[in-house]
Amino acid sequence: MKSMTPRQRWLAVLNRQRPDRLPTDYWATSELDDRLKADLGCADDESLWGKLGIDHMRGAGPRCTLAHHPHDPKANIWGIRYRNVNYGTGSYNEAAHHPLAKATTLEEVHAYRWPTPDDYDYAPVGEALATDDSYRAIKAGAYEPFLLYCALRGMEQAFEDMAVNQEILQGILGHVFDFYYEHNRRIFEAGAGKIDVTYVAEDLGGQTGPLFSLDYYRRFLVPNQKKMADLARSFGVHVFYHTDGSARCFLNDLVETVGIDVLNPIQWRCPGMEIDGLVRDWGDRIAFHGAIDNQQTIPFGTPQDVAAEVRNCADLFRGRRWICAPCHNMQAVTPTANVVALYETARDISDGGTWV
Repeated sequence: MKSMTPRQRWLAVLNRQRPDRLPTDYWATSELDDRLKADLGCADDESLWGKLGIDHMRGAGPRCTLAHHPHDPKANIWGIRYRNVNYGTGSYNEAAHHPLAKATTLEEVHAYRWPTPDDYDYAPVGEALATDDSYRAIKAGAYEPFLLYCALRGMEQAFEDMAVNQEILQGILGHVFDFYYEHNRRIFEAGAGKIDVTYVAEDLGGQTGPLFSLDYYRRFLVPNQKKMADLARSFGVHVFYHTDGSARCFLNDLVETVGIDVLNPIQWRCPGMEIDGLVRDWGDRIAFHGAIDNQQTIPFGTPQDVAAEVRNCADLFRGRRWICAPCHNMQAVTPTANVVALYETARDISDGGTWV
């Protein structure tokens, strides 16, 4: 079979065709990313992805015309302030100020200064894609409303709202949806048919079980996730869905109602997310992305352990659509040799799946 470009491999997976080899993807923290480039002598992302044979997508997006929230110069356009928290081997930006934490009425919610798509310039999307060489697939647009809700209200308050402040919950989620629906519509329109994938997400599972009930998911999140997925499909854009953890009880809704194309990240150590069960129940409907364990195997195993897991996953996914990748961002404690082992092993697997 003729060698494919990274974009052609992605499109083969999305369109139920056979790629020339097992497709791969790359998720890592900035600290590990910087170290890998230094260790492997790579000057930039493209050289790193090329050296390891990674089929990572390129992104395209609009330009925000606001430097901060109009009422808070220390906050982003949503009014959320973040602070950098160092965990020793890496750092993350954590929400430190929740602008709607004290809201108790819908009037307060509606009176808040919400971002609008008019705060963005969408011309850069079309300009970037007009000169793109089509070597890599393009992802654009995103929607992860409850994560944003947690930053607006505070995580503890956000989960409490599901049970006792449902009017506030629905009001805020409504404003978030209204923004992102038009925001993504303008992105897709500016993309002029050159956008392949969009990111729809919500973390539905924790390490041992769901984060909230299926009933709450169906009432508060499913309807707008479906509308966002329908919007993407109307522009010919595929839906890549991310949920961490033990999320099996939500998958029928994601497949049957929302209509996702790709499920990520397949944390198979979590109950209910075992690969054989996922393949058995949904393998004829969706593609899978991830699955190489980054809680134990990638950071703390040997290169031989990593290679063995890649081969085992390839056997479990055989005959189905799978993009081999870590099951979330690889962390700074991960040895370079283990990352190399992951992608060298995947690159040697010529059977990228048979799609029927």
